[in-house]
Amino acid sequence: MGSDEAYNFVFKVVLIGESGVGKSNLLSRFTKGEFDHKSHTTIGVEFSTRTVQLQGFAIKAQIWDTAGLERYRAITSAYYRGAVGALLVYDITKHVTYESVERWLKELYDHADPHIVVMLVGNKTDLASERSVPTEEAIDFAEKKGLLFLETSALDSTNVEEAFNSVLTEIHGKVGSKRLTRGCIGAVSLGGQVPRANAMEERKPCCRNI
Repeated sequence: MGSDEAYNFVFKVVLIGESGVGKSNLLSRFTKGEFDHKSHTTIGVEFSTRTVQLQGFAIKAQIWDTAGLERYRAITSAYYRGAVGALLVYDITKHVTYESVERWLKELYDHADPHIVVMLVGNKTDLASERSVPTEEAIDFAEKKGLLFLETSALDSTNVEEAFNSVLTEIHGKVGSKRLTRGCIGAVSLGGQVPRANAMEERKPCCRNI
């Protein structure tokens, strides 16, 4: 899992999307290695942290779970500010959650850094027999919008590590090239000695090379 005791960067990442798509379980799977079969709708905002080793750097991810319920969106919009990464999640078995992706994307860009790293995530691949959103349709959308894309399952852990680590790797690259320019508190370099750690292999999911 990695320790939260020492790190070089802090990156704020938000999970967005409709209620019930599995955002909270993606968060708990990545940060705690857990899946809650009785997971309830998040009210307001929750967040967890995890420190990972990427390319020889210790990166602390502050991952915020924003409520998907419409009546809470005005409250959680403030939490977009300072975010340098986002996972925009939909349920592959419920096309209506995919149909709202563009609205969520607009809200994100209205509040976050213009260079924020965004990954479109089709969750619940363990329910593939109930799929209503074709993978090709989502890939096409992601390509048009310049988003990263992966399909995941918080239940069986498929691509969960890859999704978060790919976003964090992309953020780190942008911070290094000064493309995150707003001075976000979510992309803080703490300097110090670079830890001696093997660089994690960089995975490159569709749809944009990172």
